[in-house]
Amino acid sequence: MNESKFTPTPHIEAKYGDFAETVIMPGDPLRARHISENFLINAKLINSVRGMYAYTGEYQGKKVSVMASGMGMPSMGIYSYELYNFYGVKNIIRTGTAGAISDKLHIRDVVLAMASCYNSNYAEQYKLPGTAVPTADFDLLDSAYNKAKEINMPVYVGTILSTDNFYYDDPDTLKQWQKLGILATEMESAALYFNAMRAGKNALCICTISDCPLTGESASSEERQTSFNDMIKLALSLV
Repeated sequence: MNESKFTPTPHIEAKYGDFAETVIMPGDPLRARHISENFLINAKLINSVRGMYAYTGEYQGKKVSVMASGMGMPSMGIYSYELYNFYGVKNIIRTGTAGAISDKLHIRDVVLAMASCYNSNYAEQYKLPGTAVPTADFDLLDSAYNKAKEINMPVYVGTILSTDNFYYDDPDTLKQWQKLGILATEMESAALYFNAMRAGKNALCICTISDCPLTGESASSEERQTSFNDMIKLALSLV
C-alpha cells in the first residue's frame, strides 16, 4: 500500500514522514503537550486538528512522536488506524489513566496491560467465527517490564477492562470483573490492540491508576494531566 497517498487524512494534518516510527499516545491533548514540553528536545507541532495535538521531537537522541488519542475506543480507533496504516508508524505506546478494579491497586500505581477484556462492538467489523482476545505486543511488554525492574519502578502486569462506559447503571458492574482478577478499567486499549493486530504492528498500553471507583479514591484533573511522569519515562525508555 502506498501509505503516503492517504495523507493528510480527515483527522490528521501532518505529512507522511512527520511521525516517528514510535508514537507515545496519551488520551488527553494537554498531556501530549506536557510530554512534548518537558521530555522532548526540538519538539515540533505536527497536528492540531480538532485540538488533538501531535508533536515530533527527540528523546535521548532518538526521534519520537507523541499524539493524543482522545477518549474512548471510537476516537482511539480512528487515530491509531491512521497512524498504523497511513503514516508508517510501527509502535504505539498508550500512556493513559485507569480506574483500579483490583483491591491491590492504589492511586499512581502503574499497570502494564497484557490483554484487554472489552464490552465494545469494535471487533464485530472483523466478522470472526469466534471471540478475539486483544493483546499487547510481547516484545514491548517484556521490554517495559524489564526496564521497570531495572529502575526499581513497581509495576503490575495483567489483564485490564476496556469499556464504552464511564458511568454504569448497575453500580456493581466492576465487582463482577474483579472476581476474574481484572486489574483496572479504561476506555481505549482494546481498539488500539485490535488495530495493531490487524495492521501487523505493535502496541502496548501503560496506565497509571488515577482513581479507585470501588473505594472513591481519586486524583485531581490537574494531576492527571501533568504528574504521571513515571509512566511517561517508562514509555519513552522503549523508543
